[in-house]
Amino acid sequence: MRSIVRALVLSWVLCVAVFSSPPTRAETVDLLLALVTDVSRSIDDQEYELQKRGYLTAFTDPRVIAAIKGGLMGRIVVAYIEFAGAHEVKTVIGWTVVHDADSARAFAESVHAAPRTAWGRTAISSGIIHAMQEMETTGHEPTRRVIDVCGDGTSNAGPSLSVA
Repeated sequence: MRSIVRALVLSWVLCVAVFSSPPTRAETVDLLLALVTDVSRSIDDQEYELQKRGYLTAFTDPRVIAAIKGGLMGRIVVAYIEFAGAHEVKTVIGWTVVHDADSARAFAESVHAAPRTAWGRTAISSGIIHAMQEMETTGHEPTRRVIDVCGDGTSNAGPSLSVA
């Protein structure tokens, strides 16, 4: 009986400690960047590779690294999202802090190495809406938010672009 009482008291103490601690403060960053990329049927294998190589080239460019490091906070948070049809949207590489050449290269190499997630129609608005929803969950407080959409076609699925 004493061990049960002791276990209950310990559980209560742990609950009080966990739930009474102050909330974690969000880290401030210069930019929250969602890279939203079209992987619909209109993107063939060469175009898909061109998009991925473009991200690798950009995130390893010394000028981009200097711009990231030159911000007030010296860090950004970036995610890579692919979209095709309205229900074919996926965060492929989640929110990643980039603050120097090594972290930028690691992010870019992860994007470049990730396999394609879809081949459906083109729902640009679904990609944008997904990115906006994801931006609310990062745990970071950005001074700016940017959604960069990369694609080659017109939207032919999902909500209208004006909704997004």
